[in-house]
Formats: sequence, structure tokens, C-alpha cells
Amino acid sequence: MTAGRPAPLIFAFALPLMAGNVFQQLYTLVDTMVVGKVLGVDALAALGAADWFNWMMLSAVQGLAQGFAIPLAQHFGAGQYDRLRRAAGASVLLGTASALLLTGAGQALVLPVLHLLRTPDEIIGGAGLYLRIMFAGIPIVMAFNLLASMLRALGDGRTPLLAMAASSLTNIALDMLFVMGFGWGIAGAAAATLIAQSVSALCCLVRVVGVDILHLARDDLRLRDGLGRRLLALGAPMALQNCVIAVGGMILTAIVNGFGVAFIAGYTAANKFFGVLEMAAVSYGYAMITYVGQNLGAGHVLRIRQGVRAALLIAGATSLAIAAVTLLGGRTILSAFISGPPDQSALALDTAYRYLSVMSVCLPALYGLHVVRSAIQGMGNTVLPMVSGVMELFMRTGVALALSRLIGGPGVFYAEVSSWMGADIVLVTSYLILLKRLQAKAKAA
Repeated sequence: MTAGRPAPLIFAFALPLMAGNVFQQLYTLVDTMVVGKVLGVDALAALGAADWFNWMMLSAVQGLAQGFAIPLAQHFGAGQYDRLRRAAGASVLLGTASALLLTGAGQALVLPVLHLLRTPDEIIGGAGLYLRIMFAGIPIVMAFNLLASMLRALGDGRTPLLAMAASSLTNIALDMLFVMGFGWGIAGAAAATLIAQSVSALCCLVRVVGVDILHLARDDLRLRDGLGRRLLALGAPMALQNCVIAVGGMILTAIVNGFGVAFIAGYTAANKFFGVLEMAAVSYGYAMITYVGQNLGAGHVLRIRQGVRAALLIAGATSLAIAAVTLLGGRTILSAFISGPPDQSALALDTAYRYLSVMSVCLPALYGLHVVRSAIQGMGNTVLPMVSGVMELFMRTGVALALSRLIGGPGVFYAEVSSWMGADIVLVTSYLILLKRLQAKAKAA
């Protein structure tokens, strides 16, 4: 990432990550389709009631792993392999401890959180069962995210792609077997996901074992010289950023839960499909963390500015293309997720398409958010992106509370896109200030 034209490098690195996200979203969509079509609107609504709390716990794991990997990219760019191994060893220790703590906290909070979110009685049992099974697999999710983040920090986006492909195929096959074949219901969908995640973690582990500079000695598995504090200073704000965003989502869920099961099901279907809209943005974000981290380690400040500019252009073009496809074919795609009584199904489908249309129109704001936020994280600053998460929380909840009272259920559709725009203001301002400081420091040096 430290030599050559930035745009082709970033796009080439993001492409396999994008393909990996396609596989990840594929099994998310299959989960939703199997649950919605086979088990009906109530089961789909149960998934929706569990969605944001599940996302909060899993994205906290993801945030920690991404933060721990930032020094790895910087040490790799600077050719400091001894320091890279020490950072990797400390990441393994911190990741293990964090996974165990989050598992216990998640299990303890399942029912209190679902009651707090005003989850309807007819779906709270299914939502609680789904969450308990998913939270039991948090150590598996941590293992995959840690290993995949280490590989991406070294510029390997291919292995996480292959891991996600294997995981997706496993999940789809087990969904069919557990839900449609054995009749295990929503628990079968959760169990299929956990087994599939184990497959992806194993694939990444096999690759990491084969990378010479990641061979860890016993001495590397220590927290020393403030390394643990530094890693937590990077990972904790990223985890907290995701948790803050999720809290806004859960407040939104509490509002949505007040509009009935059919509305919840439609909102859930659109949210599940939203992962498809966002997958390229997430991939560009991963690419930017690696690109900026390696170039910062190598002292190439000018290339950071060039890379961010190129990534914004690529991301903008991608978001417009995805939005066009979604607006044209969204209703047809969403109908594959919903079944049940005709009146409920029609209301759910109408809700889903209206929500999806609002998000599609505003997609460039989301893509810019991912590029700029990841660039700032690659610079080693994870506090300012956390501040942008707080802005997302305020915008999402404020707009949802205000508009839902004025225009009813459709008011929550605008809360999500408002949060993107609020975060963009914080991130773009922060990026320009940080870049100016880096340029001044480089010039002085």
C-alpha cells in the first residue's frame, strides 16, 4: 500500500473484501428469507426485535479487533516485525478476556433489554432464545475478527474472503437443514450462524499459522511497556463507538415496536437488506484503515491525502450505482422475505420498500462516512470517530422521536439517514484538522 497509484491499490484491496461481504450478506439474507418465509411474520419480527442488541454486542467485538490491528498495519508499513508480533500477542490476550466478559454481560442482559425495548409478548420468547444462542458464540466471533484483522493489516484481503465464502455456504446449508428439515425454528437459524462462524475462524487461523512474521513466541504473549493500554486506547473507543450507534438503534427499535408486528417485520426486512447496500462501504473502510496505517508507518503523508480523495470518488460512484439498482428492483427483492396473512404481508412490504428507498437516496452520505472514519482510525485516532458515533446517537434518536410523533411510523425512516449526515459533519472536519497537523509535522521533520 506504500507504493503505486492509490486508487487502483485501494480498489484492488477492497474488491476481495467486498466479495467476502457479499457472502456474509448472502447468509444474512438467507437467514431472513428462511425465517420470514418458513416461520412467518412473527418470527421475522422476533429477529428484528433482537437485531440492534445483537449488533451492539457483535460490533463491540469487531471494534476491539479493528482497533487492536491498527498498530499492526503501522508496524508492518515501518518494517518493525518484532513490535508487530508483540502487538499481535497482546491482542490475543486482550481479545480473549474481552470475549469472555462480553459473553457474560450479554447473557445477563437479554431479557432486561428486550423488556426495555417494549418487545411485544408474542415475539419476546423467540427474540430471547435467538440472542442467547448468538451471545454464546461471542468468543468465536472474536477469534474470526482478530485473525481477519491481523491478515488485513498485512494486506491480505483474500483469506478473509475465502473464509467468508466457506462460512456462507455452510450457513445456507445448515439453515435449510435445521429450520426447514429438522424444524428447529429460530433457534436453528442462530445455531447455523454460529457453526458457520466457526468455519470462517478456522480458515483464518490456518492462514495466520502459515505467516512467518506472525509466529508468536511465548514472550510475545505478554502485556508490557504500556502495550495493553495503548491497544485498549485504540480498540475501546471503536467498540464504544459501535455501542453508542447501537444504543440509538435500540431506541429506534423501541419506537418501531410501538407500531405493531407487521411494521416491525417490514422494518426488519429492510434493515437486513440494508447490509447489502452497505457492504461495499464497509470494504472501502477496511481498505482505508490498512492503506492509511501502512503509509503513516512509512511516513508517506501526501499519499494519505491522495488515497482518501481517490477512495471518496470510488465510493461515491459505487453508492450511486447500488442506489439505482435498489430503487428499481427493491420491492421485488423484499417480497422474498415476507409471508403471512395478505393484509399483514402487504403492510410489511410497503413499510420495507419505503424505508429502503429513503436509505438508497442518501447512500453517498453513508459511503463517505465509512471512508473518512476509517482514514481517521488508520491515523491512530479512534476517539474522534467515537465522537461521530455520539452525533449519530443524537441525530438518530432526536429525529425518530420528533418525526414519529408528527407523521407516525414513516418518521423513523429519516432517523437513520439523518445520523449519517450528522456524523459526516464531525468526521470531515476532524479529518481535515488531523491531516493538516500531519502535514505540518512532516514538513518540520
